[in-house]
Amino acid sequence: MNCVPCLWRECLKFHQMKHIFEILDKMRCLRKRSTVSFLGVLVVFLLFMNLYIEDSYVLEGDKQLIRETSTHQLNSERYVHTFKDLSNFSGAINVTYRYLASTPLQRKRFLTIGLSSVKRKKGNYLLETIKSIFEQSSYEELKEISVVVHLADFNSSWREAMVQDITQKFAHHIIAGRLIVIHAPEEYYPILDGLKRNYNDPEDRVRFRSKQNVDYAFLLNFCANTSDYYVMLEDDVRCSKNFLTAIKKVITSLEGTYWVTLEFSKLGYIGKLYHSHDLPRLAHFLLMFYQEMPCDWLLTHFRGLLAQKNVIRFKPSLFQHMGYYSSYKGTENKLKDDDFEEESSDIPDNPPASLYTNMNVFENYEASKAYSNVDEYFWGKPPSIGDVFVIVFENPTVIKKIKVNTGTEDRQNDILHHGVVDVGKNVILFKQSRQCDTYIRLGEFKNGNFEMSDVNQKIPFDIQCMRIYVTKTQKEWLIIRSISIWTS
Repeated sequence: MNCVPCLWRECLKFHQMKHIFEILDKMRCLRKRSTVSFLGVLVVFLLFMNLYIEDSYVLEGDKQLIRETSTHQLNSERYVHTFKDLSNFSGAINVTYRYLASTPLQRKRFLTIGLSSVKRKKGNYLLETIKSIFEQSSYEELKEISVVVHLADFNSSWREAMVQDITQKFAHHIIAGRLIVIHAPEEYYPILDGLKRNYNDPEDRVRFRSKQNVDYAFLLNFCANTSDYYVMLEDDVRCSKNFLTAIKKVITSLEGTYWVTLEFSKLGYIGKLYHSHDLPRLAHFLLMFYQEMPCDWLLTHFRGLLAQKNVIRFKPSLFQHMGYYSSYKGTENKLKDDDFEEESSDIPDNPPASLYTNMNVFENYEASKAYSNVDEYFWGKPPSIGDVFVIVFENPTVIKKIKVNTGTEDRQNDILHHGVVDVGKNVILFKQSRQCDTYIRLGEFKNGNFEMSDVNQKIPFDIQCMRIYVTKTQKEWLIIRSISIWTS
């Protein structure tokens, strides 16, 4: 007797959902966003969550419906407010994991490193990747990391063989609670056959990338409470030495700055860092749109939905792709990150500071972009004699080394042809900006670059300001690509 009204309600929900998507499809053509479109999308997402995310994961009976209705392209600007407000995204996905190799995690770590791996037709790089993580970390760094490996292949024989190899080679790390090997059973996976062939991909390619999205979603879900931060690696990666120290230095330099994703490699899903509190939302997001596009494309949308518009990528890269054969069909994959450096300890400290310049700034290439490790730069119109670029530190600082690079590979003439670097003390207010009233000259630019070590041995005081001073007018524009400061 109770089945009829339940069936009627489900039909009504379906037709409501279908009707709303038809309205939204028409609204996609509008160039200007409106309150109506925002409210419409809000309703869609709330219905979407109510219909399809029950007990925090996609139910079997709804999977076909998701395939039929989730046909719309993601639009970061349209969905940003709605996505951030969805409280359901903060809950864990209800998956019972199989622990293949682990000991109880005794305490929360600073960083979790996540890897997902499947059986490859050619090559196997997982053991080398795990080895690189541990070998490139110091004893003190090892205390602050945990590594979670998701053996995501449905082939139980392969999983058993991999677990045996891992436990033999890394037994002490497993015992210490630094290495955990898990598996999410196949029954928790959504439909993987007969999916939409977006971008005209062949069926097997669609299945592979769709399953990979779910593999990552289950891995992220597991790692949500294991540490403060999380970095995703692929299973064929080499790490730079002391990568954790470099990551911590970057996080410290961004204190007080909003960010969703920090990138320490420009390749694929390698070296992408998140706050752990964002992992449940990211896991749900990958599950919701698992069949739409590859995971690294989805991540771009996720970042935008959480209001980080631009990529924040750091150089040098801390992780390098080392595999020769892809996990998809064993095809050749020779991609390399040319910004990777084996030794990462040379990342500058760049203590907190405010920046000022009287140069004519071009568009949004403002002064702050020269002082960040992010792949950005300051760009100004031709400077004149007496123009300055000033860094005022929040606190007096003992500086060991200063390095300034101007120009880029594409614009090799946009360098500082004639200029010097000064350091100063006694901060005063000068023309509505803070500067120092006393400066000592360190040296001149040579071929557009300046570098000096042992600054603290040459300067008898703690430095409060650093100044780039133009000594001759030039016709060329000026790019300050990077200002790097190392403290004692």
